[in-house]
Amino acid sequence: MVAKSPPPINQAYLFSVAPMMDCTDKHFRVLMRQISRRALLYTEMVVAKALIHNPNKGYFLDFSPIESPIALQIGGDDPKLLSEAVKLAEEWGYDEVNLNIGCPSPKVKAGNFGASLMAKPDHVARCIEAMTSRSTLPVTVKHRLGIDNLDTDELLLKFVDQVASVGAKRFVIHARKAWLEGLNPKQNRTVPPLQYERVAILKKERPHLKIELNGGLNYPNDCFKALETFDGAMVGRAAYSHPLRWQQIDEIIYGEKTQFINASKVIRGLIPHAQKHIDEGGKVWDFCRHALQLVEGVPGARLWRKNLCSAAQQKNKEINVLEAAARQLEDAGL
Repeated sequence: MVAKSPPPINQAYLFSVAPMMDCTDKHFRVLMRQISRRALLYTEMVVAKALIHNPNKGYFLDFSPIESPIALQIGGDDPKLLSEAVKLAEEWGYDEVNLNIGCPSPKVKAGNFGASLMAKPDHVARCIEAMTSRSTLPVTVKHRLGIDNLDTDELLLKFVDQVASVGAKRFVIHARKAWLEGLNPKQNRTVPPLQYERVAILKKERPHLKIELNGGLNYPNDCFKALETFDGAMVGRAAYSHPLRWQQIDEIIYGEKTQFINASKVIRGLIPHAQKHIDEGGKVWDFCRHALQLVEGVPGARLWRKNLCSAAQQKNKEINVLEAAARQLEDAGL
């Protein structure tokens, strides 16, 4: 368990990096924190049932203080388990908790949570009420515009109103519907069209609610423009696949003084955290697999990634792999 984190940075949610399974683990969050000091970072989704019944809570909840401000995303449909998960999040030092009502995967649907819960606003409200009753942490919701044939502005407004009435603090809306039948999770991220105008109508109808836009925001200027209408902008795959694209985000969104950030500096920043991870029995590959995304669009990028991937998966290389990768980039002026 880590020490209680400092209070969340004011309006961190103006720019956030979305929870993504197999992407936004603690190692990637440390990488992203080299690029933005202010962004709100999310964990991968943690299933409340697995968290509560696993005696090793740290497996799901441990994080480094450098990762703050940080939100724990939880999946589940049992109010009691969800409330216990929120209490644990508070004890572990998280800045807020987010309930996943947007994941369309068959496995999540079979568990009766994720996007399928959009069909049950009464039950979602019970879950949120239970969560807010156990902790002072902000509880937020990430959801879609609708699912399958339950996809009208009237149903969306009813869902948001009902959940807001029991204490949800912010609504992160992926501006697409989800098809629970007929599309896989990857297709659900791209095939249903983006409908920003529907989220804008919701914000206009409920100006007192905090509404954050997610979906199709691929560049910093997309986020800056979104903030003309919405309270926050959340980026997913574009942050994971192109992390250095966001090197000026703190200046653009938060008005911070520009920092010089490049690939070699990010990797140098990872080394102390990677060394600690290795000392505790971890593998350098856990960091390197994310660092591969740092270099693109320059001569030699493919070879650098290939060499890093190969070296990181060899035994007994340890931290030398990252040190060598940083030197190569420095020599290339990157």
